[in-house]
Amino acid sequence: MIEIIKRPIVTEKAMKNGEKGQYVFEVDPRSNKIQIKQAVEEMFEVNVFSVRTARIKGKIKSRMTRRGIMRGKTAMKKKAFITLKKGQTIDIVGGTGTAE
Repeated sequence: MIEIIKRPIVTEKAMKNGEKGQYVFEVDPRSNKIQIKQAVEEMFEVNVFSVRTARIKGKIKSRMTRRGIMRGKTAMKKKAFITLKKGQTIDIVGGTGTAE
């Protein structure tokens, strides 16, 4: 079985949606919505209301080296936008202690 959930996306926009019960994860590009839903429910022990996905096209990168310009491309990514049922949350940041 493929490793479905790679990492959570922790950006300002994603954290703002977290207050509404929506979370964003980077997932394996080969996974589908059913697999993503099962993986989130199993990993975080929550009930998933809906799953939306987006495929992010890789960027073209170039840099100047001694041998000239090197060009390449970053890999394609897939994001999953998870909406949980009312009253449920996921602690993505995981900071339980107080900062002093």
